[in-house]
Amino acid sequence: MVYHNLKALIKGIRACKTVADERALIKQESAAIRASFREEDSYARHNNVAKLLYIHMLGSEAHFGQMECLKLVASPRFSDKRLGYLGIMLLLDESQEVLTLVTNSLKNDMNHANMYAVGLALCTFADIASEEMSRDLANEIEKLLGSSNTYIRKKAALCALRVVRKVPELADHFVSKSKNLLADRNHGVLLTAITLVTEMCQIDPNCLAEFRNAVPLLVRHLKALVTTGYSPEHDVSGITDPFLQVKILRLMQLLGKGDVKASETMNDILAQVATNTDSSKNVGNSILYETVMTVLEIEADSGLRVMAINILGKFLSNRDNNIRYVALNTLNKVVAIDTNAVQRHRNIILDCLRDGDISIRRRALELSYALINEQNVRILIRELLAFLEVADDEFKLGMTTQICLAAERFAPNKRWHIDTVLRVLKLAGNFVREEILSAFIRLVAHTPELQAYTASKLYTSLRSDISQESLTLAATWVIGEYSEILLEGGLVDEETPRAILDKELIDLLVSILDSPYANYLTRQFVLTALTKISSRPTTTQAQQERIHNMLLSYTTSPELEIQQRAVEFASLFNLGEIRSGVLERMPAPELKATVLGVVSENKPVGSVAPGKDVDLLGDDISSTPATNGAPAVPATQDLLAEIFGSSGPSPPANTGSPAPPAAPRNIAQDILGLFDSPAAPSPPPAAAPAPAMQSLFTAAATVPQTASPPPAQAAAPSGYTAYDKNELRITLTPQTSPTRPGLVRILANFQATGANPVSGLNFQAAVPKSQQLQMAPISSPDVHPGRTETQEMRVLAPPGANIRLRLRIAFNVAGRAVQDQVDFAGFPPGLTGGS
Repeated sequence: MVYHNLKALIKGIRACKTVADERALIKQESAAIRASFREEDSYARHNNVAKLLYIHMLGSEAHFGQMECLKLVASPRFSDKRLGYLGIMLLLDESQEVLTLVTNSLKNDMNHANMYAVGLALCTFADIASEEMSRDLANEIEKLLGSSNTYIRKKAALCALRVVRKVPELADHFVSKSKNLLADRNHGVLLTAITLVTEMCQIDPNCLAEFRNAVPLLVRHLKALVTTGYSPEHDVSGITDPFLQVKILRLMQLLGKGDVKASETMNDILAQVATNTDSSKNVGNSILYETVMTVLEIEADSGLRVMAINILGKFLSNRDNNIRYVALNTLNKVVAIDTNAVQRHRNIILDCLRDGDISIRRRALELSYALINEQNVRILIRELLAFLEVADDEFKLGMTTQICLAAERFAPNKRWHIDTVLRVLKLAGNFVREEILSAFIRLVAHTPELQAYTASKLYTSLRSDISQESLTLAATWVIGEYSEILLEGGLVDEETPRAILDKELIDLLVSILDSPYANYLTRQFVLTALTKISSRPTTTQAQQERIHNMLLSYTTSPELEIQQRAVEFASLFNLGEIRSGVLERMPAPELKATVLGVVSENKPVGSVAPGKDVDLLGDDISSTPATNGAPAVPATQDLLAEIFGSSGPSPPANTGSPAPPAAPRNIAQDILGLFDSPAAPSPPPAAAPAPAMQSLFTAAATVPQTASPPPAQAAAPSGYTAYDKNELRITLTPQTSPTRPGLVRILANFQATGANPVSGLNFQAAVPKSQQLQMAPISSPDVHPGRTETQEMRVLAPPGANIRLRLRIAFNVAGRAVQDQVDFAGFPPGLTGGS
């Protein structure tokens, strides 16, 4: 059955009871349409193309109708042109060769006497124009922009937008005509003209200067829209043409950014829009949001910025979750600009932490972190801890990190800092990064007046809950290191202090070994803690024997690391006085700030990634490229991993404790062999046991910057200049290690060569994939004339390889921002050893 018109075809398809029937009908009708096309019946062509487009909309093939659409476009009848252009827009795209045949028809119709035929051609061009077609018809579009007909000007502006996007270098053709369109009184023409100008300014920054003179004109347009009365033609929910208002505000963002004069012209009208726009409906909220974004983007005065942030704060009270999300997202971006203004809305931001929408909770959490300062740290941390207790697991890892970093930075006193971290360990101990735990241990080691308090709190917490891994690790370390303080002073954190016995301590640690929560790392901690407790004078002989027997039982453990530790620790029991020296309390490590870069790593405590390269100093050097903003952190042998998780050799560090009586040389060598240390040069007889006297925990506390250096450093006679322009000179001085071929330390020196200081220096470096790089923080990002700032880098390269660096430098000098990149290969060959 052949259907004679579109209406009958639609009725027939709808009458089909199954998909198979529908497909059969479409296949039959398509065949009939093909046959009709071959007959070249001009009267039937219109009907057939209409049916074919419907078939195309249902998802069936209709490509064989492309040429028929071109024939309809060439017809003098308007109805044929309209259907033909519709078919071209549906069946063709800019990548098809057939499109070249359309160009001439479009050019002819753009010069047609009928404005609606011109409109058809412009609509089609704006939809399917390719780069080639844009170049061919750009002059026609430019001419139509000056048409006296608003209908044609409006459509021509959209076609110019298509040309600018396809061929950005043709934007200059439309600048003068676009300026004229900005003065148009017709809302449709003005809307399309502003859209065109916005696109031109975004694509070509040079256009900004051309259109900044139009700012007063835009201000007048916006003022007319805000102050005009009811206009039924443009009214949307009581607001006059909100779409045009939003477009004007977005263009004002671009024109006012970085331009004080243009921004001053906008200030009054922006304040008027902010105060007069009704926020009870979504239309008004959209205009207010764009007003806020404009105020924050341009060089607005401080009062206007405060008003903008207050509008965002008002959004937070809205019932619509979308508006609240937008407000939180925007406040996150502007909190660095004006923190005090955002602080006024702190309470409602904290209320958003209890919102049912997870995306709002996440944004409120991020904003809460940014609001923490010395004045409100107690309040905000208390709220965040309350949220941590009920938070989803996906939030906990980031929360524990941010809370501990905030406590480290803004803590009013050390006891509050310790209490905060202890609370975090108890609430979410399975979601704490190893870097945070390392920082906590450093804090405890540097706070002798609170070591008894901390040990008591950790002991009590561990007795009540051994399921939190980080709590277990911290408590085990502190109890093992400071067990004598705990045994002598008892529990000092309870209302009624009481003494505890060494048996209670050991029973608690043994229960961890036997618990289902024990893992590979936990067992390493516990074995070392027990060994250290056994060497303390407060531990009875019976408990020392118990620990010895327990260590012997682990000498056959299937876990290699546990077995090795057990064998080594059990051997210490036969070494007499040397044992107490080896197991003495570790000195306090250097107290340093926790690296903020770890916040972006999704790695909880105890997860040691295999395959990382660690140098002789225990530093992870597998980070490349590195920056001074986020120094590379020892990920696999970080502070805690070095305590129990590293079986590799490291040079002995001087503990600073008095050496015991001299031991025979052969005993000292036995101890060096016991700990798998590298052979050392023959020291004086009195100093022979010194390497053996260091605490097992010394490596744990040795941060990369203070680790014992190699025996000798071979330094270059002078630095090599890597960068010397824009009033900044950077020289690189390499140092090599004779005991470690391939390891090169590079000291970067930064000097201001002009009279102006260099500020905000950001120095980044990268090395080839065959090499590895680690960077320490820069001494100061501000370089003043006459002073030299430094930054250390370490490069590990294959022996014999040349050191090559790609340097990226960003800084501010004399009020201008400088960004530069340098490829440096000026080091002499042979730095890495080899042939």
